[in-house]
Amino acid sequence: MQSNLNSMPGHCCHRLLSEGLIGKNASGTGYDFDVYVHRGAGAYICGEETALIESIEGKQGKPRLKPPFPAQVGLFGCPTTVTNVETVAVCPTILRRGGEWFAGLGRKNNAGTKLFMISGNVNNPCVVEEEMSIPLRELIDRHGGGVIGGWDNLQCVIPGGVSVPLIPKHQCDDAIMDFDGMKDLHSGLGTAGVTVFDKNQDVIAGIARISHFFKHESCGQCTPCREGCAWMWNLMTRFTSGNAELREIDMLDEISRQIEGHTICALGDAAAWPVQGLIRHYRPEMEARIAQHKAALQEQEQTAQA
Repeated sequence: MQSNLNSMPGHCCHRLLSEGLIGKNASGTGYDFDVYVHRGAGAYICGEETALIESIEGKQGKPRLKPPFPAQVGLFGCPTTVTNVETVAVCPTILRRGGEWFAGLGRKNNAGTKLFMISGNVNNPCVVEEEMSIPLRELIDRHGGGVIGGWDNLQCVIPGGVSVPLIPKHQCDDAIMDFDGMKDLHSGLGTAGVTVFDKNQDVIAGIARISHFFKHESCGQCTPCREGCAWMWNLMTRFTSGNAELREIDMLDEISRQIEGHTICALGDAAAWPVQGLIRHYRPEMEARIAQHKAALQEQEQTAQA
């Protein structure tokens, strides 16, 4: 068992080792259970399992082509299972209470619980474990303390982390927080990171900030993602101020679809979908901002000529 005592995971591992819960003859079971804590550099792309393996091996965190899959050829060429911490955390409860209990939570094909991270313009930002298929409004009201200014002040929600398309208020009213419910709204449950925008927020600027994030976090291995994320961010920056042409809205949509589905990992899709959601639901606002910018320029020119 190796770890860094200066980190919280390292401290926990040493405590478990001192109590005999891990290591040689873990918990008196006769089974040796070793834990290694490996510190990474914090790259978003290392959330992809093969990029994570590459990072642990001391290489740049770039996704591998699959097949072979990690279950066949993984860490240092050995069969490897890469599991999310959330999955590991819920396993003891499933083992104690049984699979039928867990499957009985949520709708069919959407069973179990989920960690929902509620942030943005809510009164009580939090992380909560809830049953799948909970209505979005109930989730925000019960655990997030409601939208600041009330539900009628809601503008839109990004329901599954910044990698999924936003949904406007009229869809949020009856939205169901599970895989099928979000799919029906042309969005996704994703990581269940719920970001709430009230009517005081600039959604175009918000999506531009997300585009900058993905441009920064692209590993650069795939040309569509490496080049396309930068193009989308450049366009979104101009759409924020309105300094663009109407035809560039369709250009932006086309760029996003040239990225989507054309990369080794899903980061390209994650960068494209927020932009597509913005165009789908906020195209009139984008067009209005362009018109306002042009009107302001014309007014300046007339003032200068007077």
